[in-house]
Amino acid sequence: MLLFLLAAGCLAPLSLRGQGMADGTRKAIVVGFVGGFVRHDDTKHAEVKFAAHLRERYRSAIDVEVFGNHAGTPALQHVLRLIGPDRAHARIIIFGHSWGGTETVTLARELEQRGIPVLLTIQVDSIAKPGQENSTIPANVENAVNFYQSRGLLHGRSEILARDPARTNIIGNFEMTYKDHPIECKDFPWYARMFTKPHIEIENDPRVWTEAASLIDLELSGTKSTAEASLAASHP
Repeated sequence: MLLFLLAAGCLAPLSLRGQGMADGTRKAIVVGFVGGFVRHDDTKHAEVKFAAHLRERYRSAIDVEVFGNHAGTPALQHVLRLIGPDRAHARIIIFGHSWGGTETVTLARELEQRGIPVLLTIQVDSIAKPGQENSTIPANVENAVNFYQSRGLLHGRSEILARDPARTNIIGNFEMTYKDHPIECKDFPWYARMFTKPHIEIENDPRVWTEAASLIDLELSGTKSTAEASLAASHP
């Protein structure tokens, strides 16, 4: 689903010196979380496809792994192992859908407790897990964005806020709607398509992942203001 982004010209070609890490730039670490009780390697889910797209796009410049949203501890251990002792210069991006959106914030908080910065968090229709709060972005996160929809039995958090606005930039809370342009979800069970269709439509919406990919591109290339302007223009 996502590989068409490059072919269609939705993402411009990159010219990153980080490719191959020849300039000494630290490898970026991208962690994704699937929603519900989805397997971390279930390829019908967009989070898994998105991770594969990023691996192909950046190759040796990043490390990308997807976890179940109940695997927060293994995800944290994975990140700590990759960054080693030089924690202050880590380059970390976290994304997730549904309960995975909540786990995105939870992992960022765990990293904050260890003095580790996060470049960007991306929440897609983020639904709070029992006993966990998913709307306040910790101060170690530099930029955060929230995509949500407000229809159906399951719908995501409509607003995220920075605990410290001086340190965290909330790129935006962007509502996605599907009443007039439904997204095909034929690979999903009938009960999901009947009872939680908007929640899986946003997961499968190419616009969301195109914008997420653009934010990652611009985050790693250092032209973040362009990403914000583009998102603001497309979500008036």
